[in-house]
Amino acid sequence: MKIGIHGKEFTQDTSEFILSVFDELKKRSCEVVVSSEFKEHLLFNELELSNIQAYQAGEDLSNLDFMLTLGGDGTLLEALTHIKDKHVPILGINTGRLGFLATTAKTELDSALESLFNGDYDYDDRTLLRLDSDIKAFGDLNFALNDFAILKKDTSSMITVHVYIDGDFLNSYWADGIILSTPTGSTGYSISCGGPVVLPHSDNFILTPVSPHNLTVRPIVVPDESELTFTIEGRSNNFLISLDSRFEVVDSSVSLTIRRESFKARLVKLKGNSYFKTLRQKLNWGLDVRN
Repeated sequence: MKIGIHGKEFTQDTSEFILSVFDELKKRSCEVVVSSEFKEHLLFNELELSNIQAYQAGEDLSNLDFMLTLGGDGTLLEALTHIKDKHVPILGINTGRLGFLATTAKTELDSALESLFNGDYDYDDRTLLRLDSDIKAFGDLNFALNDFAILKKDTSSMITVHVYIDGDFLNSYWADGIILSTPTGSTGYSISCGGPVVLPHSDNFILTPVSPHNLTVRPIVVPDESELTFTIEGRSNNFLISLDSRFEVVDSSVSLTIRRESFKARLVKLKGNSYFKTLRQKLNWGLDVRN
């Protein structure tokens, strides 16, 4: 079995756990390849893994059986940009607090790998969104699992975002920005701006304004078959656009269109893990003494 690993920068406190991951994979006679960025972190922390094979950005990873991520949700999102449309299943091992995507805790490593090698898991395919623009923003990484956002940049003044759905004018949002999220991303930036929690396989997009000036403007849920087009106005001619925290600066001449991506992200769902369990733990719903 060939396993890819991508991880974030880590401290000496996490080094022992990192080594245990490689030891467990070695015991199972796995061929392991790590991202070039993660290999730099391994060398920096002087872990004795200097001879391990590394893959470079843009390399075809279709020959991997699985991708393991060591970090949090952001690390898993980065790994998705390495995999792109190759449908390599991703298992997120969380080295910090519980995430919505990286849901396997460090203490569950042994059982998680056992399930992986015994085939005791399911696939959880998640919808992605795709950005098309006349400036080819983000190159071939113009997709996102969580969200797309338009935000003000050079001034404290609000911006105006004009939104069209399938060519029909929806609204002009006077706000600090606007977020278009997938159901997966509904528990990310969108929820912090008052957006709803939407179940992962709901076939919707969620449009959430960021600090809108008009208090009657509320988030709206639309079918993910829709095509949403955005144009921007503001006192400054520079605006931020982002896909899963990757960002670029654009001006008001740009036209931006969001559609559902043609491929999906494939996550590994281990037995015993459920979306509702993660919701309760992550959002602290169970802390109410009446529960």
